[in-house]
Amino acid sequence: MQRYGMVIGVKEDQLDKYKQLHAAVWPDVLKMIEACNIQNYSIYLRQLPDGKYYLFSYFEYTGDDFEADSARMAADPVTQQWWGECKPCQEPLANRADGEWWSTMDEVFHQD
Repeated sequence: MQRYGMVIGVKEDQLDKYKQLHAAVWPDVLKMIEACNIQNYSIYLRQLPDGKYYLFSYFEYTGDDFEADSARMAADPVTQQWWGECKPCQEPLANRADGEWWSTMDEVFHQD
């Protein structure tokens, strides 16, 4: 199992929409997440001292090929529609890696 933490900005004027979307995630999106070997997925919201809002996600990947599973998810038409609803609410970090939407964070501690 591999743990992932990610961060992205969220537009203040889109907070309510983003929360509403995630209060009722589409069942087919949840099925695809599970089919792509992702479990224990959580998203947290926090306003930081710069005044901006950020989303922090955590999930566990239990598969053997994260890139292939990520590509499978990205190719799914329902997931693409879901992202079409979510992405306008988000603000990717300026210093994210090439090809990233959510910025990957480095794990510095985990209690077993």
